[in-house]
Amino acid sequence: MAALVDLIETPTIPVSQPVPVVPRTSSALGIDIGGSGIKGAVVDVRRGEYASDFLQIPTPSPSTPRNVAEVVAQIAERLSAELGDGPVGVTIPAIVRHGVTCSAANIDSSWIDAPAQQTFQLALGREVTLVNDADAAGVAEVTYGAARNASGMVIVTTLGTGIGSALIHDGVLIPNTELGHLELDGLDAEVLAAASARARENLSFEAYVPRLQRYFGALDFLFSPDLIVVGGGVSEHSEKFLPQLRLNCPVVPAALQNSAGIIGAARMAGVATASTLGHRWAP
Repeated sequence: MAALVDLIETPTIPVSQPVPVVPRTSSALGIDIGGSGIKGAVVDVRRGEYASDFLQIPTPSPSTPRNVAEVVAQIAERLSAELGDGPVGVTIPAIVRHGVTCSAANIDSSWIDAPAQQTFQLALGREVTLVNDADAAGVAEVTYGAARNASGMVIVTTLGTGIGSALIHDGVLIPNTELGHLELDGLDAEVLAAASARARENLSFEAYVPRLQRYFGALDFLFSPDLIVVGGGVSEHSEKFLPQLRLNCPVVPAALQNSAGIIGAARMAGVATASTLGHRWAP
């Protein structure tokens, strides 16, 4: 972890000692629904580590609620011995309000206004905690990863096909922020600054950095965060762009990478109901 600090020329991350949150179970199943694959594992929610094999099944086509729920049920069934009667957390690339998916990104449009949580609960025959995928990744990074023990306002972003975001203040998640859709120069920020934009326009990191500076500079101005965590596949090359950013807070690469969604969903299922606004998710 010391190497991360060496990458940035910014103040040290503020550290707090919040009241610990003890999960109501030692393990939970986390399932992460993506546009190309649905993956899952049983997670030791006290340690933030896999406690079973990792499973991945291609996302069905069409990726309707019924078809996706069948795959989620398959994963739960195959991991039932390790899970026992533990809870299940599911992430989805959509805005989630009171168990209803209000948008759809890289999944079938039939998810819009679908009673998704109820659909999963009927398919699995047990309670399911449903959460936006970026929010789950943010909870994982704050609880176990790059933002562990960070106080104040933490913004976790994922740079991929779009830009996912999670906003967490002193361990309290503010869900469904969708900060990738901030308007920059008349366009969605993710059109300019997502990793897909770099690939689509064949940008070098030198050419990509000004776009990231524009985006993260806007987040810095609007939210005055104490820490920004940058995830997504491009963060594997963080040394090529993070040191170039000039912000008023530390900015560090995500620690959990592709496992963040699974671990975050399991954590949220293990602690409380995912739709509870204002609940403290981090220890």
